[in-house]
Amino acid sequence: MSTMQLHTEHWQYLNDTPVASGLLKQHIADFKVTEELGYTLSGDGEHIYVELEKTQLNTAYVAEQLASFCGLPLRQVTYAGRKDKYAVTRQWFGVHVPGKTEFNWDAFTLEGTRILQVQRHNKKLRTGQLKGNHFEITLRAVTDPDAVVNRLQQAARTGVPNFYGSQRFGVQRISEEGEVNRGGNLMMAERMLNGEVIKNRNKRSMALSALRSWLFNEMLSNRIARGCLHTITPGDVINLAGSNSIFVADEDIQPLSERLTRQDLSTTIPLWGKGDIGSAGDARIMELESAAAYPEVTAFLADQKLSMERRAAIIWPQRLECNQQGDTLIIRFFLPSGCFATAVLRECLLTTELA
Repeated sequence: MSTMQLHTEHWQYLNDTPVASGLLKQHIADFKVTEELGYTLSGDGEHIYVELEKTQLNTAYVAEQLASFCGLPLRQVTYAGRKDKYAVTRQWFGVHVPGKTEFNWDAFTLEGTRILQVQRHNKKLRTGQLKGNHFEITLRAVTDPDAVVNRLQQAARTGVPNFYGSQRFGVQRISEEGEVNRGGNLMMAERMLNGEVIKNRNKRSMALSALRSWLFNEMLSNRIARGCLHTITPGDVINLAGSNSIFVADEDIQPLSERLTRQDLSTTIPLWGKGDIGSAGDARIMELESAAAYPEVTAFLADQKLSMERRAAIIWPQRLECNQQGDTLIIRFFLPSGCFATAVLRECLLTTELA
């Protein structure tokens, strides 16, 4: 029986390990997220879109409470993405109500939430269906603010590895000895790999997501270690920035390399599942070599009815602003849907998360 353990502390940095350090989430309001849908709501239809601010609540729990309030099955309440629990987040929920049923939203009184606006739309709110997220992050007790600002500005110019953040792997705690205890979702994934059956559907889903994200991070780290994150290899699967459009790079990579420098496109890494990885030539050889180190993980994911997908390897924080007040930094930036602010912070400073 395998006793495989899934570690996270060895993943590569694009540049040298940051020299600065600071405190993240010392207060709940130090981490703020606001969704940007990127499209106009129609004002009619059988889908009610609720924009809600939540504090110290996870997204799935709020969805359950909305379903209960509306007297609907949970499947009729959707959201574009899960948001941090230890943060102040503004996000959209979709409530599917055929017909003209209306609700008294003033009567929805869940502690830690407030409804910002309610509008109707003619299409369902689906996972990932938003342009992206605005972040406002306060970093405290920063040891070298200038170094952090310089790294942030470099990140906006050249991008950072599009790692899945620690939230995907579950809450991590630092022991009195200074050791990082791995996140709960990742530990559940280990138990699944080692033969345990997780019957709770939600927990199983989070464990599978953590495992798939872990393998993506491993393969991304491997590409960084090879020194080719910003290098387009013939056969790479390329993603056009701001879209789900992908294509395979041919032998003439010079025009693509120039477009990568302009932030028009990115190389991609497989999100493992059933099917072909999609790359060709030298890129395919590199990716299959990287994945071959984890045969148990790839076999398990391929057996879970997950389709092979691709995810951009590089992200560029947009609309970057930095405000320094002594050893406190308030930073603001925008990231496309599905990207983690902590992936940007990781390249800029070592953080201790107090929440």
